Parts: sequence; structure tokens; C-alpha cells
Amino acid sequence: MFTRRYLPHYGMVLPFLLLFAVFFLYPIGSGLFYSFHDWNAATDPQFVGLKNYQDILGSRDFERAMGNLVFYIVMTVPLGIVVALGLALLVDSFTGAWSNFFRSAFFLPVILPAFLAATIWRWMYAPNFGLVNMVLGWFGYPSVNFLNDTDTMIYALIVVDIWVSAGFNMVILLAGLKGIPADLYEAARLDGASRLQQVRHVTIPMLAPVLFFVVTYGFISALQVFDVPWLLTGSSFTSYGGRRGALLFPVMDMMGRGFGSVRFGQAAAYGFILTTIIVLFTAAMFALRAWRAPK
Repeated sequence: MFTRRYLPHYGMVLPFLLLFAVFFLYPIGSGLFYSFHDWNAATDPQFVGLKNYQDILGSRDFERAMGNLVFYIVMTVPLGIVVALGLALLVDSFTGAWSNFFRSAFFLPVILPAFLAATIWRWMYAPNFGLVNMVLGWFGYPSVNFLNDTDTMIYALIVVDIWVSAGFNMVILLAGLKGIPADLYEAARLDGASRLQQVRHVTIPMLAPVLFFVVTYGFISALQVFDVPWLLTGSSFTSYGGRRGALLFPVMDMMGRGFGSVRFGQAAAYGFILTTIIVLFTAAMFALRAWRAPK
């Protein structure tokens, strides 16, 4: 109830509410408005109803982008978590300076700017003189143009993504490992459990809340993938996704429609389609966790 007594309290939260309204609520409302209009930012918007949504959902680019995205998520999220858990277990096995060294080394790719990470891997993937092709040459394999061959492009991206993101997940999982009581491992050893059995029956169950966060965050991040494939393929707003759209993803398609084709109404509709997918997926993850939780 708004009374003079609580006026100072409302005054303290007013700056946040104003910023929240200007930089969050207004853009959402504005985007929703333009998603039902044909608008090129130069002329008045023309109401078209659901046409923008229909054009996006019925387009081949959307179908190709979603196909790439599903494959990318199915491959990247499980592999990334397995790699991150392995790194966390490795770092946890060391103490003192060695633990700090490996933790810093594995986390370094996370803090690299995206353009620098992409530049490093474009050099490593370069045909003939790239490090990866040099190693393949030592074993008698021919040179592969990883970023221009439609059969290898998405796999090359998956490797880069895991390299970039594994360090972040490792730190989260490592914090979870530090919270597991040592008594549980001692009891498992007394029962004759091997190291692998300890990980399976002690570590993973105790890390369930942390793994839930890592999996959910990984899926949400993967649904918004944009910068690394954009940079690896040298994309622009008029030409993006690499050869035959092998690295075309929804956010790239949305940016291309907005700033390349100047169809900001379609771009806004695309954004709401992606937002709906993310919200539904997140809700499904929390519902699944609640269903699996012990009663």
C-alpha cells in the first residue's frame, strides 16, 4: 500500500524500476509490436499480422538453421560436460600450486575474446600449413579444409566450442566437487569401490544439482550460438553461415534478416520464436527435475 511511510523505500527502488522499464520492458514491447509489422526502419511500419512468423517458419533457411542447431546441441552439450567433468576431476586430484596452474590453464580460453579464439582456430584449421593438418600429415592423412568442407565444418565448430566453454563448466563442477564430504569417498574405498565406481556412485549423484545447472546453462547457451561460427566462416550481414549454410544458426539468420535484408519485422519475430523455444526448454528442464526429485 502506497503511504508516506514507505515513500523513501519506493524512492530507493525507483532508479532500478526506471532502468528496467527503459532497457528491458520497452524493448520487449517494441519488439513484439514490430514482429507483427513489415518495417525497414526507413518507412512507417505496415501491419501484416502473423505473416512474419509464417515466412520464417516456412523458410528453408530456418529449417537448415534449426537442423544445424539440433545437431550442434546434441553433440556439444554432452561432450562438453564430459570434458568439463574430466578436467574438474583432474584438477581436483592436484593440490597447491599445481591445482592453481591447471585451473588457470583450462579456464584461459573462457576469457579470450571470441574474435581471438576464432582467429587461433582458423589458423589451426588452415589447409596445408595449419597445425591440425600438420599433425594429420605426420600420420599420412591428406590435408582437409575444415572450414570450407560441408562434411567437417560443424564438427570443427563443435571442437572450438568445447575448447572455449569447458573451462567455465570445469570451474562450476570443481566447486561442486569441493563440497562433497571426503567421508563418502572413504566409505566407498572401504567397500572396495574403484575410482570409476566412486565417480559413478558418489561423485555424479552428489553433483546432481550442479550438473542440472551446467546442463541447463549449456542448452540455453547453445540455443543462442552466434559469434564463433560467424567469425570462423568470416560472415557478414549479406553472406553468412559458410558454404551451403553448413554453419547457419538461428541467431545468424535473425541478424541477417534484420541488418542484411533490412527486414526488422521478421528479425523481431525471429527473436520471439527463439525466446519461446528457450523458455519452453527451460520450463521443461525444471519440470523434469521436479518430477525426478524424491518425494
